Amino acid sequence: MKIVLAGGTGQIGRILARAHLRDGDEVVALARNPAPESPCRVVAWDGRTEGDWTREIDGSDVVINLAGRSVNCRYNPENRRAIIDSRVESTLVLGRAIRHAARPPRVWLQSATATIYAHRYDAPNDEATGILGGNEPGVPETWNFSIDVANRWERALADVGPLPSTRTVLLRTAMVMSPDRGGVFDVLSGLVRRGLGGRSGNGRQFVSWIHEKDFARAISRLIGDESFSGPVNLASPGPLPNADFMRGIRDAWGIGFGLPATEWMMELGAIALRTETELILKSRRVVPGRLLGAGFRFEHPEWPEAARELCGRWRRPGSP
Repeated sequence: MKIVLAGGTGQIGRILARAHLRDGDEVVALARNPAPESPCRVVAWDGRTEGDWTREIDGSDVVINLAGRSVNCRYNPENRRAIIDSRVESTLVLGRAIRHAARPPRVWLQSATATIYAHRYDAPNDEATGILGGNEPGVPETWNFSIDVANRWERALADVGPLPSTRTVLLRTAMVMSPDRGGVFDVLSGLVRRGLGGRSGNGRQFVSWIHEKDFARAISRLIGDESFSGPVNLASPGPLPNADFMRGIRDAWGIGFGLPATEWMMELGAIALRTETELILKSRRVVPGRLLGAGFRFEHPEWPEAARELCGRWRRPGSP
C-alpha cells in the first residue's frame, strides 16, 4: 500500500511513517523543506500549487493531509493568516490533485482538530451530540479564532466537492502523545522535572489526548474500514481535568510536587514564549464516539497508565 503524507515531516507525520513502514507500506512525505530526519522518502511541494509532487498522488492508495502552520505562536495578524492559509490552501490543492489523478487514492484522511468543540465542563463531546464552539459567553477572542480556524479547515474539504473514487474522512484529533523530543509529552515532562508541573489555572479544564500507538492504530482502522466517512474524533475515551492530567505526568516521573500556574502567570509566560494560553486553558472534553461504536479497542485508554508507558520509553536510549 502506498501512503502519501502531506505535511508529513512533523511529529505526527513521523509517528505515522514509522508505523506504516513497520507494516511494509510505501510511505512518501510531501514537505516544504528538506527533512533529513524523516524516516521515509520526502518530496518537495509548496502546499499551494500543483507541481511534480502530484505524481505521487496518482496511483497512491491513501492520502493523509497533515499540513498546517503550527498554532503554537502568538495570534498576531501575520500568524493568523499563515495558520488559516496553510490549512485551506493545502486542502484545496490536494483536492485538485486527487480530482485530476488518473488513478486517484481510495481514501483521503484530512486533518481537522478537536478544538472545534465548545469550551465546556458538563458533558463530553462526541461526533453525534457534541456542541461546536464559537458561541461561548465570556471567552477570550483568541479562543474564537481557534474555532474559526477549525471551521474553515473543515469547510475547505467541503469546498473540494465530491470525489467519486475517493472516500474522505475528517480527523478531529486531540493532542497526540509520544516520547518524541519536542512533542507535547516531552515539553510537559520538562516542566514537571523542573518542578513546574502543577495545575494550570484552576485545573478544572478537561484535557483530551491520544497515545501515539492508538492514534496510528485508529488511522489504520479508518483506512481499511469503508464505513467511516465524515468527522471522526481521534481522542482517548478518558479525557480528564488538567490538575489530574499533570498529576499523572508527575507520578510517571516519580515527582510529588509541581508548582501551579495561575492564569495571570500563564499569560505572562505565554507572552514571553510567544504562544497563547488558549492551548492550555480551554476545556476540551472530547470522546471517540464513532470509533467506540465500531468496536475499536484502545490499548491506552487511561492517562496514568499511558503516561507511565510514555515516560518509560522516553528514558530509554534511542526512543521512540
